[in-house]
Amino acid sequence: MSRPPVDVVIPVAGSAAQIADAVTRARGLTLREGDTITIVDNRGRGVADADVLVADAVHSSYYARNAGARRGSAPWLLFLDADVRAPADLLDRLFAREPDARTAVLAGAIIDEPAGPGAAAALRYAELKRSKAQDLHGRWAFAETANCAVRREAFDMVGGFRADARSGGDADLCWRLAAAGWSLEGRSDAAVLHRNRAGVAAMLGQRFRHGTGAGWLAREHPGAMPARRWPGLAWWSLRQAAKGVAALARGDRDGAIVGLLDGPAVWAFELGRLVPNRPLRR
Repeated sequence: MSRPPVDVVIPVAGSAAQIADAVTRARGLTLREGDTITIVDNRGRGVADADVLVADAVHSSYYARNAGARRGSAPWLLFLDADVRAPADLLDRLFAREPDARTAVLAGAIIDEPAGPGAAAALRYAELKRSKAQDLHGRWAFAETANCAVRREAFDMVGGFRADARSGGDADLCWRLAAAGWSLEGRSDAAVLHRNRAGVAAMLGQRFRHGTGAGWLAREHPGAMPARRWPGLAWWSLRQAAKGVAALARGDRDGAIVGLLDGPAVWAFELGRLVPNRPLRR
């Protein structure tokens, strides 16, 4: 089938082993003439590989994505996260039908990797809450960079990602593109599997980081984010915990996980809103 060339960009902030794993999985994608792959090492791990670009002056995935985008020249960019597993034909699926001329973003689906009833609590919680489902409806629709293609012309027009953001840069990009007259299309058949954090502490840390992005987005795009949940949050958390304890007593593990982790997850997110959304610099 015919489709436009695509530059695939995957930022990695992990170890050399994680970078090597990202390279291996990216090379499993079916590429066509004009396609490229760039793994961006955002921590300077020094992996010697032609597909790896070091961009670690700012510890931000958006800084890394911008650097990766500049390396290529294809008319479309595909941004993937390092913790997703993509099918070999993902690029063909994204372009199975031709995008509208004013479409800037193709949002592929993101599916939480199946955890199953006996999985670690954090993994099961993420699966039950559908933590990575794309939100493609309404005025404030946006595509998560875990799996989205962006038209280079539009990307360059708005200046790419805000490299000074720690979190929320994908939503910010989509909303700036919308303000410039571009649109977004969903591609539900182009799905990747997302590997969630296995530990509760890591999961709460991720929610905290997402909260920093939410606070920043609320300031940059008034009306985009829901109001803070401080009023009644403590009472709501206690009620959720009580439901969790009751579920545990009757042997309902899933109900216990949701009830006992809902409160900490929301508190982590809300506390994150109070923290500046600035990335670290080397």
